[in-house]
Amino acid sequence: MDSQYKKYAENAVHKALRSGASMAEAYISSSKELEIEVREQAVDTMKLAEDRGMGIRVFQDGKNGFAFTTDLSDGAIDEAVRQALANARLSEPDEYRLLPRPAPSYPEMDLYDTAIRAATVEEKIDMARTMEKEARAADKRISIIESSTYHDGEAEVILVNSHGISLQYGVAYCGMYITLVAGQGEESQTGFAMKYGLRYADLDPAALGREAASRAVRMLGARPVASRQAPVVLEPYVATGFLGVLAPALSAEAVQKGRSLFAGKVGQQVASDQINIIDDGTLPGGIASAPFDGEGVPMSRTVLVQGGLLQGFLHNVYTAARDGVLSTGNGTRGSFKGTPEVGTTNFFIEPGSQTPEQIIGDIKSGLYVTEVMGLHTANPISGDFSLGASGLWIENGQLAYPVRGLAIAGNIMEMLGRVDAVGSDLQFFGTRGAPTIRVSRMSISGGGQA
Repeated sequence: MDSQYKKYAENAVHKALRSGASMAEAYISSSKELEIEVREQAVDTMKLAEDRGMGIRVFQDGKNGFAFTTDLSDGAIDEAVRQALANARLSEPDEYRLLPRPAPSYPEMDLYDTAIRAATVEEKIDMARTMEKEARAADKRISIIESSTYHDGEAEVILVNSHGISLQYGVAYCGMYITLVAGQGEESQTGFAMKYGLRYADLDPAALGREAASRAVRMLGARPVASRQAPVVLEPYVATGFLGVLAPALSAEAVQKGRSLFAGKVGQQVASDQINIIDDGTLPGGIASAPFDGEGVPMSRTVLVQGGLLQGFLHNVYTAARDGVLSTGNGTRGSFKGTPEVGTTNFFIEPGSQTPEQIIGDIKSGLYVTEVMGLHTANPISGDFSLGASGLWIENGQLAYPVRGLAIAGNIMEMLGRVDAVGSDLQFFGTRGAPTIRVSRMSISGGGQA
């Protein structure tokens, strides 16, 4: 960790106060990312990106301004402070724009696996090659590997404010993903697999290659089915997609702006009693875990929905001040180039006790959804959706045959209310995760014959 960065941040805060700011904050991040893509066992692209800079927030007469710089020299920091103060003069006063004070303690976290940096580029290339090779070897019908990619990154974050906060941490993450096509005759189907985490040793390229191959191959020969109402099982990736639609609605900012389908529903039943939704910035191994958020508030575990009852919302310092509550540590910051927004950290549906096989085993006739199309078209305010879907038909408790050309429609609140089983197989896809989920009844539109 470069202790010089802390001096730059402290220097910026002092300069802002000397220039007339009543409060000031400096946020520095320095990051590196490596991406290696292999095609036909050869390196197709290799990208190394670095980004470093400081964001400065100043507060004066109830107004606030922001500016950033990628140059940490004295003159550049002076200029950024001047610019932030000029921006503050142009803004509207807002009594809720505040800076937090130091917390009594911050969570202790192990976020930096030295093995990620210690592994050579050649070893990382070999991992991407292994993933591609295993996918091809898994089934002769794998016709195209679109991308076999290794990805890692590391960052250090420093935050200093005029209330006495002076914090820093380092983090590293790594991951792999593969997308491919299986072909049979004129037909082709796609498959993918991905895994991201904080531990280099947890990556298993061979298993990911085989998983992507099996996802593509199992869809070959897919056919339409007749329209009906039936139980629907969402595999973890699809359930995580639906959870992503809910994420903005669980932010206090959306509620305060009248853009949340959960507004006014705290303490009410918003899902079946099987559903618990958690945001946990302290989750061991979570790639969004950190000791503090983008404002210096300790990260925490926030239960948003418990037993189907809405418990509350995610807050940063601003939304918390407006509601007269405490920040939940969800002042997220994409980089030094922006101010803290309200965002999720490690955001997931808590696993239940049943295996996916048990969940499917209870169904006489239903749909196991492996892919939905158009999830971005779901209305985040009303919760209405109509999506293309494909997957596997369930008959007598078994996955029977692949199906495609379907549509599933409904309302996300009604769908959550009909969840009657939650799996034990929680899987994360980046910072969001879900287990297998069963919905007792949904409308399925198909093009097949009854």
